[in-house]
This record gives sequence, C-alpha cells and structure tokens, in this order.
Amino acid sequence: MTAIQAVFIRGCEERTTPKIHIVYRIEIQAHVRSWQMWRRYSEFDDLHITLTKSIGAPPHALPPKHQFSLLRSHNNAKILEERKEGLEQYLRAIVSAKDDKWRDHFAFRDFLGIPVGRQGSTAQNIPPTQFTSSSWLDEHLDVQTRLRDVWADIHKRDALSDRGDVAASHKSNVNAKTKLAGLLSRIGTLGKGLEVLALAGMNEGELQRRTDMVSRLQDDCEKLSKVVTIARHTSALARAVTAGGTAVLNPAPESDREVLLGFRDSGKPGRRVFGASEPQETDVTRPLDNVGLMGLQQTQIQQQDQQLSALTTILQRQRQLGEAINHEIQEQNELLEGLSNDVDLVSGKLRQANRELNRLG
Repeated sequence: MTAIQAVFIRGCEERTTPKIHIVYRIEIQAHVRSWQMWRRYSEFDDLHITLTKSIGAPPHALPPKHQFSLLRSHNNAKILEERKEGLEQYLRAIVSAKDDKWRDHFAFRDFLGIPVGRQGSTAQNIPPTQFTSSSWLDEHLDVQTRLRDVWADIHKRDALSDRGDVAASHKSNVNAKTKLAGLLSRIGTLGKGLEVLALAGMNEGELQRRTDMVSRLQDDCEKLSKVVTIARHTSALARAVTAGGTAVLNPAPESDREVLLGFRDSGKPGRRVFGASEPQETDVTRPLDNVGLMGLQQTQIQQQDQQLSALTTILQRQRQLGEAINHEIQEQNELLEGLSNDVDLVSGKLRQANRELNRLG
C-alpha cells in the first residue's frame, strides 16, 4: 500500500462551473512519488461524514462552514486562508494518527487519489488493477475513446476500399486489429479492478453500474472483432493490384473457374449462381473465389445492418418527435377549447348586460 509521508494544501482557486466555488490544491508526498488533487470544501464535508458514520469521528474537526454570504467568503482572503489551514490540519491529523483506521479507509484513500489494493500486499504481488474510484472512470473513458478510434479505422478502411486504394485499406484494417488487441486486455484489467474496489468498500449499486459498463465495452469489442475478421475473408481484394490490369492472388482453381465463370460446351457462359437471371460480374467480384465472395457478402451485410441500425435510430427519434408534437397539439386544443368556452361565457354576460341597459334606457 502507498505510504503517505506528508500532505499539504498549497493554495486555492475559484472556478465558475457548474457554479462559482472554491477548490483547494492538495499536495501528497509518498515514498516514491508525489501528486496533487483538487477538492472543494463540500467534498471534505462528505469525507468527514463518511468516516464518522463508518468508523467514528476523525482525530481533528473540520473548519466550520462560514456564516458569510457565498460572494463575501469567496472574495475574503483571510477567510480562505483560515479555511485552508484548517483543512490542512484535518488531513495531517488523519495521516499522523496512531490509529490507521481513518487513513486506510477506502473513502480517505479515494479522496487523496491513493491506489487501493488488498491489505498487506507486497510490491511484487500488486496486480496492475489498482484503481481509485476516479482513476477507474478515467481508464474507462479512455478505452471508450480508443474503441471509437478503431471504428474510425474500419470506416476509413471501407472508404478506401470503395475508392480502390487497396494497400491503404489493408493498412487501416491492420491498424484497427492492432488497437483492438490492446483494448481487450485493458477491458479485462477494468473488470479485475472492480474486484479490488469491491474489497476496498465500494457499494453494491455502484459496482453493478460499473460491471454493466464493462459488459458494454466487451460487447463493443466483440462486434469490432467480427468486423475486423470479416475483412480477412476479403483479403483477395486487398491483394489485388490494379496497375495496368488486375493481378489476382489466391484465385480459384482454373477448372472451377471454367465452371463458374467460363464457357460450357454449348458456348454459353456458365452461371455463377442458381437462378433464371444472368450473373452480373463487376471489377470487385471478378478476381474473387468462393471464399472471397462469401466474405465480401458478409461485409456488405454487416454494412447494411449498421446502416439499418442508424436508420432505425433516426426513425425512432422521428416517432418520438411526432408523439411529442401530437401531445403538444392536444394540449393546445384543450387550451383553445377552454378559451372558446370562456369567450362564450363572456359573450353571454355581455348580452345579458346589454338587455339590462336597454330596459334601463
């Protein structure tokens, strides 16, 4: 476990989002390295409440909340300095306490950004799954970003293939496979990291939420693996060279090609598929054997599925908009009907008043 040698609060600054507040810069010094964390007073307060409820009040009290207005406390240098010193004394009291129950608590270690792991683990036995709650989320976000990069490489591969730039298309596919291989191990590390966080005291609801997040990453990786694997079946396309003609590697046997593509004894061209219509050969399908054709078909089906999924999302959104518009129109109609009733009521009263006036006249 990381042993803290010293902790300081070196300064503070004002931030405006999501609303105006003050954050304090905490510097943590350990045996091997040092780092800093930014925390606001409300986070200190949450930590204090958690420690008090879990294992008892810490050895030092938090500086009290000021009775001044928010604006005055932000602009008052003396108030900020007093609070900074009080917060630093609070942290130092926990770090230097004889009883280590506060500084070893998950909430305190997470607050300072200390890697959490099994109690009593040695440096040699510590796995590369030591995350704090926040660093785990950072790693998850980075993996998501990398997955989007893999999708970008695949779309680039397909675009280059459509343009006939076979070498560049193959290179993009290789890049996608390389990136994907590294992400699979990182997703596994995220899953193991949750086991460590569970032992450190993370609540069941948050663990379940993060387990679902890992499952979604695994599903995305599985889909990407299929898309990248399908490209291997169409490698004949990537190996076709169109310099002054079409040079084909991995062609079908000549005897099979005569049956599939050539002419029969009758002099009529043979059909490539069963059916009444003549096959329509293209520059893309001509150099491929049966395996290559199957892979090309699977790739096109995959692309169509993705386009259909995108279209389905758009249609669902259009339906939601239509239902919202219909609901709004119904409400407007009800309001108009109420307004019409009020107008009729006022008109009746006006007619009655006119009749009374006529009698008086």
